[in-house]
Amino acid sequence: MIVKSFEINRTNFDKNPIILLYGKNDGFQNQVIKEKFANNFRGSINKYEEAEFINNYETVISEILTKSLFGDAKLIIISRVSDKITKLIEEIKTERLEDIKIILKAGILEKKSKLRSLFEKDKTLITIPFYDDDAKALTSLVIEFINKNNIKLSRESINLIINRACGNRENLKVELEKIFNFSLSNKNISFENIQKLSNLAENYSVSELADNYLSKNKKSLSKILNENNYSNEDCILILRTLLSKSKRLMEIIERYKENRNLDQVISNTRPPIFWKDKEMVKTQVNNWKLKDLKNKIYEINEVEILIKNNSKNPIHLLSNFIINY
Repeated sequence: MIVKSFEINRTNFDKNPIILLYGKNDGFQNQVIKEKFANNFRGSINKYEEAEFINNYETVISEILTKSLFGDAKLIIISRVSDKITKLIEEIKTERLEDIKIILKAGILEKKSKLRSLFEKDKTLITIPFYDDDAKALTSLVIEFINKNNIKLSRESINLIINRACGNRENLKVELEKIFNFSLSNKNISFENIQKLSNLAENYSVSELADNYLSKNKKSLSKILNENNYSNEDCILILRTLLSKSKRLMEIIERYKENRNLDQVISNTRPPIFWKDKEMVKTQVNNWKLKDLKNKIYEINEVEILIKNNSKNPIHLLSNFIINY
């Protein structure tokens, strides 16, 4: 059964023990998991990667289905799932899942995906697709944030924040956290303050760094890295922007394999690619094999985890990753 993202707040998930979240908007997925399932959850929360879950299935499923002496509820979150897990989910859904909620997180799942098809057709299962946030959705989040915290921002400042988010609410969250910390001593924040809070040199943006990485332009990458003094938050923002653009590029390459007209594929991409960026995207398509790009997306996630767990020298970790494709 399909639940649209705008229906989430009015949907009761109590009677559906297994839920699939999929799509490009990883930030929105994380927000829903936190707000709808994890917050105030009374019980144990266990997290697995798909490979870890599959390789240890017998042990893990035994632990999941075995009630403790205290009857604790269990929330199971399995990340980066694919069609490989479909048969196991078909087995699990036949079990009596009392006080158990299983959340599956996936990236893009094609219409022919067996996992997606299973959840769409079975009324006992729920699937929620998550698409990129558009400017309107991100603007609503900013307005909600500034009203809640009694912060005054100009329309110009809001537009800059939206631009820096690059269509990802995780990026937006990083920027809003900076603004909140600054607002503790000053509720009136100027456009110049917003520019400085982003901690980026005037001539370069996070988006430009990500574009040069995917274009494999080592000379420009070195220049951008040398001329910027990135903070921990900026490192995370860079990685998430790179992740977002890599997923978009992967989608373009996949569609290009089916429709050999690259100009048409790029023109039909949503959100639209500006005309000045089209040649750069063509270069990126020619620079990457689909398999290599999928591996790189996995590596980006791993580097983010490393940076979060090793805050002493995040820029060193980030620079090594970026310079060494």
